Amino acid sequence: TCFPTASSLSATWDLELIGEVGKALGQEAQALGVIVLLGPGVNIKRSPLGGRNFEYFSEDPVLSGELAAAYIQGVQSQGVGTSLKHYVANNVETQRMYMNSDLDDRTLHEIYLTPFEIAVKKAQPWTVMACYNRVQGVYGSQSPMMLNQKLKEEWGFKGIVVSDWDAVIDRVEGIKAGLHLEMPGKPGHLTNQLIIDAVNRGELDEARLDELVRDILRIVLMGNASARESADQKLAEHHALARRVSSEGITLLKNDDRVLPLSSTKYNKVAVIGEFATHPRFQGNGSSEVKPAQLDKFLDIVEAEYGSDFEIAYARGYDLEDDTDYSWIEEARDLAAASDIALIFAGLPQHYESEGVDRTHIDIPPSHHKLISAVASAQKHFVVVLTNGSAIAMPWLAEVPAVLEAWLGGQAG
Repeated sequence: TCFPTASSLSATWDLELIGEVGKALGQEAQALGVIVLLGPGVNIKRSPLGGRNFEYFSEDPVLSGELAAAYIQGVQSQGVGTSLKHYVANNVETQRMYMNSDLDDRTLHEIYLTPFEIAVKKAQPWTVMACYNRVQGVYGSQSPMMLNQKLKEEWGFKGIVVSDWDAVIDRVEGIKAGLHLEMPGKPGHLTNQLIIDAVNRGELDEARLDELVRDILRIVLMGNASARESADQKLAEHHALARRVSSEGITLLKNDDRVLPLSSTKYNKVAVIGEFATHPRFQGNGSSEVKPAQLDKFLDIVEAEYGSDFEIAYARGYDLEDDTDYSWIEEARDLAAASDIALIFAGLPQHYESEGVDRTHIDIPPSHHKLISAVASAQKHFVVVLTNGSAIAMPWLAEVPAVLEAWLGGQAG
């Protein structure tokens, strides 16, 4: 099941609901033979341009930590582990494998470490994933201060530390610092020999290896992914949960003159405008992508559930593959003018925010901007429904009576 992304989850402010999501994910992981789920991500949204902001909870360290703890407890209640990530100060994507998060101790502790500390102390994730970047000059995968002193000694972490994929610079130094697993396993035939050589030269104490192996075996023995029931049996129930979670995350940003809610006593003809209504963007871009069990499309759902109450018509409005194709705007404006109210679906296409690269601006596509202004000139009753995983600029806000922030709402969004 593709649940809403973290930015949507955090907008619910509902720890119990996040725990339900975690429990559902744990059940599906069990059914699929997955022993550790690679999440949640609690990196702080330091900049609105962060390419992976959709995958992190919040700008606020306390909210991030509390939500993560609830998520972890939910997943792990099903006998499936989690991987709290990316530890720590991995707050940009561009050059994430090389950059140095150079920050003072107070900021590091009060902002960036806090969500990890809350989640570890409250929920004890089975694993923590070390980051690509350096922190105060030392790579996260080989930092004794982060992996041993903070995580293990001060916070009492009982699980294992895994690297992000291909994030290990020096595996021997990582082992000394407290890194248990280099991920993926593929380079092991190269780096295993480095460990053997280091032990033979007396540079690495074999007792240190024994200690890490004991930790790994403990987690292996905790993981018991024996399909308690088929994932298929839970899909309908979890789709309904995904819809409820998305609805709780949707946020009303503006509602002048009580344009919303829609009712048949106020409106008869409803114009649905924007390709997102038929080709929804429901998740982020990158390694967190999920092939959904099913996918609801707004136009299909609203026609099925409200078609007898309203006269509903659709105009494409823009082309999701071409940000500067304005050829669909006139048709949309005419439809809006002939309707009682227009719902404009706008926001960020898939290629605008992604793992691996940061955004260069916070604008939505030019075609979306022009569409909104065109409809504003033709219809005073309209709503902009936003699809986006992170912050956007709204230069048209003064022209728009109502705005709904729908985030990336998952398969039932």
